[in-house]
Amino acid sequence: MFEQLQNGFGTIIKSLRGEGRITESNIADTMRQIRRVLLEADVNYKVVKEFVQAVQEKAIGVTVAKSLTPGQLVVKIINDELTHLLGDKNRNLKEAAIPPSIILLAGLQGSGKTTCAAKLAHHLMQKNHTPVLVPVDIYRPAAEEQLETLAKQIAVPCFRQNSEVVGRIQDAITFARQQHRDTLIIDTAGRLHIDEKMMAELKTIKSVIKPHNILLVVDGMTGQDAVNTATSFNEQIDVDGIILTKMDSDARGGAALTIVKTTAKPIMYMGTGEKISDFEIFHPERIAGRILGMGDVVSLVEKVQANIDTEAMIGLEKKFKKERFTLEDFLLQLKQVKKLGPLDNLIDHLPGMAKMHPGNQKVGEKELHKAEAIIQSMTRSERIKPDIINGSRRRRIALGSGTQPQDVNRLLNQYWQITKLMKQMGRMKLPKNMSAYGLGL
Repeated sequence: MFEQLQNGFGTIIKSLRGEGRITESNIADTMRQIRRVLLEADVNYKVVKEFVQAVQEKAIGVTVAKSLTPGQLVVKIINDELTHLLGDKNRNLKEAAIPPSIILLAGLQGSGKTTCAAKLAHHLMQKNHTPVLVPVDIYRPAAEEQLETLAKQIAVPCFRQNSEVVGRIQDAITFARQQHRDTLIIDTAGRLHIDEKMMAELKTIKSVIKPHNILLVVDGMTGQDAVNTATSFNEQIDVDGIILTKMDSDARGGAALTIVKTTAKPIMYMGTGEKISDFEIFHPERIAGRILGMGDVVSLVEKVQANIDTEAMIGLEKKFKKERFTLEDFLLQLKQVKKLGPLDNLIDHLPGMAKMHPGNQKVGEKELHKAEAIIQSMTRSERIKPDIINGSRRRRIALGSGTQPQDVNRLLNQYWQITKLMKQMGRMKLPKNMSAYGLGL
């Protein structure tokens, strides 16, 4: 996510660190680099021009504080302008005085709208809300069945009674009130392109139902097309916010850096993967930090708190202290780390780690799956007492897990390193929830 921007700005920041003072010459060179990086990331040229001008005006003639280097000051200016370009701060959903709060999702077919409806419902459940999903896409084959299947996965009601669109939504509102559920998420019909029929239906729903939030779902990978789509929808139905999907597959990030400026509407959420849980609130200041390689530790901690089984991790920590950490515990640890999503996405949250080669990140994720397969191929006695694993057992474990004996050796060596570390620590007090961060992986 934002890989191209991260690499480009990483090079710029590295060159700035070597500057002893700010001059018009080195600022001009920096601005040329920024312009090239943004244009290559598919950011609208008018937005690029305004961004570069804003950074340049603030950088030239500014006094450098004693606590900062010239490079640090320019990076701060770039960070502030990026944050502003992305919308300054995150926006919250509007809530109804009398529940349910109604959220209408609009967008083109293929933008990931139906999956996004389920992801938003799951996200709101983590915030103690009680959503109901309402599919009103009566045109795309199996669209309603798709949302119903996703609703079952997250244990959320999917209201499908009444074949008429507006009537179904009205009945769903009544259902939500009867069931004491506080949020209604409406998955509207998409089209391959914007047409009059589509907009007429959305305008009718808006006029009759009066949703509290109209969120436009756009595919972040489509770059300038996403911006054009958002502009058209906003002119027709006046959206309240935007959800960018498929951001994990978007190496450029041009849509995110253009869409707020162009539409004057905030990005409220973004989809970051295929899992239902791969969905985040869009925090402009945190995204700016990721782009500039400063990481986003706050979001990472929130992700850990939302996905990690705290009791299981406390249990592992106790075993760790007592030097009773077995391969079964190691397997539990692997499963906890996997809950946090793709490793490259986690690395993206850590300061200074975004510059890591993406190929290495993918390998790390494969190694995680391989380690899990190896441990699952062992007998219970082998997991509890790895000392008994000899050459023949290694070959059997490798065969059962579809790996090589050297892969088994590598995993066992990692395990022995952890146990050795425990012995060296002795009675030293471990940092709180140390095991939750995947020690030894």
